[in-house]
Amino acid sequence: MELQTEPLDWRDGDVPVSRRFDDPYFSLDNGLAETRFVFLEGNDLPSRFRDGFHIAELGFGTGLNLLATLDLWRSSGQDGTLHYTSFEAFPMQPQDMIRAQQAFPDLAPIAEALAPYWATNTREISLPDLHFTLVEGDARETVKTMSKPADAWFLDGFAPAKNPELWEPDLLTCVAEKTAPNGTAATYTAAGHVRRALDAAGLITTRIPGFGRKRHMTIARKAA
Repeated sequence: MELQTEPLDWRDGDVPVSRRFDDPYFSLDNGLAETRFVFLEGNDLPSRFRDGFHIAELGFGTGLNLLATLDLWRSSGQDGTLHYTSFEAFPMQPQDMIRAQQAFPDLAPIAEALAPYWATNTREISLPDLHFTLVEGDARETVKTMSKPADAWFLDGFAPAKNPELWEPDLLTCVAEKTAPNGTAATYTAAGHVRRALDAAGLITTRIPGFGRKRHMTIARKAA
């Protein structure tokens, strides 16, 4: 597996920008607020949490979405175990991931607890309230191997114009197939071809107001 070994650019000191895709890993305005708005609220969380709830994600990046989700799981008082599967073709170097996560003091306790796992390139983490798996490789192939359907999807690849592989119709069809009945998906993009692909795959999409300077984003739901 090719690791993302090329240097990152850092904008405003804390925001990593991928040279491979020429795109920031999270919002320049407020990455944590964007994650909470797009992926957590977009999937109607925490109201849908339950023991064994499974989140799947395209694009692990800095791990910010995982930290924010686990923080919400714990702060909501949810019992049981959160299952979280993330698909990533180009994992960040551990020191870059740890540095990026330090930009969010609200998540510092969780970031500090998980940092030793990143430092040793751990790909599976089992805690009393979390079962996390990072699946390396091309999501167009690896998503097919996921055995447990997702209750919620975070579609968080780089912008469709710069990272088209994560927005191809065949992959989004696989995403829909790997979604549990009444499952949902959310993404920051409102690109027409993405919404059409999700609709064609059997999900019901809705365009809603986006975060910050983004006018719109997309949420989707699978019928029961």
